[in-house]
Amino acid sequence: MISGTIIDTSIWIDYFNTITSNETNAADKLLEDKSVIILPVILQEILQGIREKETFDSVKGLLLSLDFFQFNGIETAIDAASLYRFLKMKGVTVRKPNDCLIAVICINNDIPLLHNDKDFDNIAKHTSLKIYKTEK
Repeated sequence: MISGTIIDTSIWIDYFNTITSNETNAADKLLEDKSVIILPVILQEILQGIREKETFDSVKGLLLSLDFFQFNGIETAIDAASLYRFLKMKGVTVRKPNDCLIAVICINNDIPLLHNDKDFDNIAKHTSLKIYKTEK
């Protein structure tokens, strides 16, 4: 059983742009406590948006030092597609398919998600996705 919290790209972007919020403060705390889990898809989303090589290398180094969650890619892709279809039937359209992938990993493994993306709130309304609650 893995212990920790997945931090979504929506928080990492603010974190690396030094934006202070309840969510980035929570990310700081999770990093201090060494309880951050990362997924390869989140690694990709973060790194592909970085323009400067020095920043890319620095961020990559930090992210690679975190605990990566290992999963079966084929089964997870099927589960993510099923989640997308389920939500669509409920009238919920998830804008980024990667969000279904992230959500289904969290759901299937009972891992909380720290995010700043309304798609995850909509997913949580119809599933058992656990949202990491920040102090208001």
